[in-house]
Amino acid sequence: MRHFEAIRSYIGGLHQLRHNDPYLVSFDLTLADDRHQGIYLAELEDESGRRFLRISTPIGPLAGTDARRCLRFNWEQRTGFLAVTDLDGSPYLHLCENRPYELLNAAELRRVIRELGVLGDQLEQWVAVNGDAL
Repeated sequence: MRHFEAIRSYIGGLHQLRHNDPYLVSFDLTLADDRHQGIYLAELEDESGRRFLRISTPIGPLAGTDARRCLRFNWEQRTGFLAVTDLDGSPYLHLCENRPYELLNAAELRRVIRELGVLGDQLEQWVAVNGDAL
């Protein structure tokens, strides 16, 4: 798992890809109770050229979200952090994790995807029920 094409090939063998762009793939992760969570994998590169895999899942619209609670959530998490990206032109919260390729193998990739998918689904349900409570 030292480059994005290896990730794409591995994930494509496990899940049906919804997006399959040069440095972005997405798929639906099947969870308990017949629920699904969208997972996005993208390649990032830092200033020195080191490459990372970003694993992310959408949580909900940013509108009405308390930034202090988001930062507190980030502080308390061991895996994953909240970030904002545009989804259909509107700011949207995502739960993310960045992993350097050199520390990534198939088991770790599956573990992080599962962990973020489950936590992302829980957060998404919580935001939907509690509105601006995050």
